[in-house]
Formats: sequence, C-alpha cells, structure tokens
Amino acid sequence: MSTNEKQDGSVVASATTRSAILGAVFLMATSAIGPGFITQTTEFTVRLGAAFAFAIVVSIVIDIAVQLNVWRVIGVAGKRAHEIANEVLPGLGYLLTALIVLGGLVFNIGNTAGTGLGADAMLGLEPKVGGAISAAIAIAIFLSKRAGVALDRIVVVLGVLMIALTAYVALTSSPPVGEAIRESVVPYDSGDDFLVITTIIGGTVGGYITYAGAHRLLDSGVSGVENVRNITRSSVTSILVTGVMRILLFLAILGVVAGGVDLAAGNPTASAFESATGEAGMRLFGIILWAASITSVIGASYTSVSFLTVGRTSPRLRNLLTVAFILVTCVIYLLIGTAPVKLLLFAGAFNGLILPVGFGALLWAAWRRRDLLRGYTYPIWLLVVGLLAWLVSAYLAYEAMKELQNL
Repeated sequence: MSTNEKQDGSVVASATTRSAILGAVFLMATSAIGPGFITQTTEFTVRLGAAFAFAIVVSIVIDIAVQLNVWRVIGVAGKRAHEIANEVLPGLGYLLTALIVLGGLVFNIGNTAGTGLGADAMLGLEPKVGGAISAAIAIAIFLSKRAGVALDRIVVVLGVLMIALTAYVALTSSPPVGEAIRESVVPYDSGDDFLVITTIIGGTVGGYITYAGAHRLLDSGVSGVENVRNITRSSVTSILVTGVMRILLFLAILGVVAGGVDLAAGNPTASAFESATGEAGMRLFGIILWAASITSVIGASYTSVSFLTVGRTSPRLRNLLTVAFILVTCVIYLLIGTAPVKLLLFAGAFNGLILPVGFGALLWAAWRRRDLLRGYTYPIWLLVVGLLAWLVSAYLAYEAMKELQNL
C-alpha cells in the first residue's frame, strides 16, 4: 500500500489508504448504529427530553478516550486485540475471544431480526423473508472477489444514507435546538444521568464494536508507528460519525415529543418519523432501520471472525468463516423468529464485561510492554485518559454482573 513520506518523516495517506481508513471509520460507526442504538436513543429522548443532550456529549468524550487508546495500541503493534491480550497474560486472549464471539453471535440474531423489520417497514416484506434476503446480501459481499473493497464501500454508502435521512427528519420535526444546546452544557438533573451515560457508552464501544475499526485497519495494511497520525484521526472520526447520528436521531425524536405527540409504545421511533414526515415517515424509518441493521450484521460478523483468526490467516479463509457466521445467525433467526429478550439482555450484560477485559490488556501493553509496540513511546497523557475511561468501563462491568444475576 503506497504512501507519501514528508520531510519530517510523517506519512501522508495515498488514495487507497484513505479509502481503507474511511471504510474502517464507517465499519466501527455503523457497527455501533444498530437496532439497539435506535431503540436506546428513542427511549432516552422520550424519558429525558432535551436533558438527554448532556448524556450524549459526555458519552462521546468517553468513547473518544476509549477508541484513541484501542486503535493506537492495535495499530502500532500491528496485532489483533486477542493476540496482544495473550502476550500480556497467556490465555487472556482466548477468554476475550470467547466473550466477543458469544456476544457477537447473539447480537447478530437481533441485527438480522432488525433487517427483517426494516424490510417490512420499507417494502412490506414478511420479516423472515426480509431477514433472509438481507443475510444473502451480506454473504454476497464477503464472497465477492474484492470483498474488502466491497465491505468498505457499502458501510460508507449506507452510513451516509442513514445520516442524510435522519437529518431530513430532524429538520422536518423542528426540534428545540437552543434548549438542547443549553441542556448539553448546564443540564437539568434527571436523577439517572449516570446510568443513561453508561448504557449508551456500552452500546457504542462495548463488545465487538470496540475493535471493529482497528481490526479493519490492520486487514487494510494500515499499521505501524509511521501511521500513528492516520490511526489517531480515524479513531476520533469514527466516534464523531456515531455521535452525529445519535444527535440527529435525538433531535428528530425530540422535535416530535416537544410538540406534544404521544408516541406509539410498540414502535416509538417509527411513530415519531411518521408524525414528522407523514406517510413517508414509515418508509424512511424502514430504510434507516434496515441500513443500520445490515451494517451491524456485517460489522458483528467481520469483527467476531477477526477474533477467531490471526494476521497470517488468508483473506479467503477469513471471508468463508464470516459467511458461515452470518449463515448460523440467519438460520437461528429463521427458526426462532427473533432473539428472545432474555438472550439479548444476557448478551448486553456480557458486552459490559468485555470492555474492561480487552481494554485493560491493551492499556497494560501500552504502559509496560513497549516491546509489543515496536519500541514506540506511548504518550503519558493518553495513558492517563485511557485509565480514566477504563474506570468507567469497570463500572459498566459491575452493572453488567448485577444484571446477569437478575436474569
């Protein structure tokens, strides 16, 4: 992969590298923007109103702290997260892999169900038919001769489409933007802001999502100390893309709620879109839900399989394993119709356990294992920021353990 070197030794990305970086950014972002993301954002907007803006801003800051460290350690080391974890503590990488794959498998059932519901709202297809067709589309991407290029392009196109359509609905719903901005700085104390913040952090950088973009960069050949600048920028950009989508969806729902509309309990997001844009709202919701779901199917499958392989695994074998992963989750969905609520809660709690395990191993490598980072001197300020974010992830794990006990 060609790059241009400046006189100061830094690397300027070539067109091919820029395309790979953009694909990694949107793979991470669209992996986060799934059916659960849409449901959470709607629920918290209805519950908190404009005060939800504060939780969004705080979560974005913490998410950036996590991704800055995760992408940099993986990118500089040139190894996947589970490989680094095994170097830090033998066997830890296998534990991390088990957690990632189990959580990814269960959530992918929910993602596949989301594609079915999206296809139903968009085209009137029976959900199982829509889910099967969507799975076939995802499989076709990984079976194509240029699977990597196809993956990068489709997540970028669908990511931009989701953002554009949600922006349209947000403008149409006429949200109280001034109030939202004020609440993001000086929030009204809702009493459960911290719980909301930790919930949406877990949904944005929990589980497999944490590693989706960084692993995609490795597979694209973007790694090493010489690419630190590209890695840093892409890690921040991925969270900003996710944040933009969350803010736009929040504003779209807020405009409807602030207007006094009571949303349908069964499908509040679709109800809000219909109230804002009329009969076309249901179709718009279907397109957004389908795009969010199929990109999450792609992201969950790709990232889960990346934990079952190593750097020397051939792309063809990796793609075939990803196809098998999609097939398994699709068959389970077709057999049971959707992921049982308790199973999804279990997977969500499991995701809360994953973040401090993998993130902690990467921070330890940054602090004590300079040999894994090819002699790179890790910035102290970034390590401190990472430690603070890890403390938040530890709290998430504590809450996840309580949730597991209640299931």
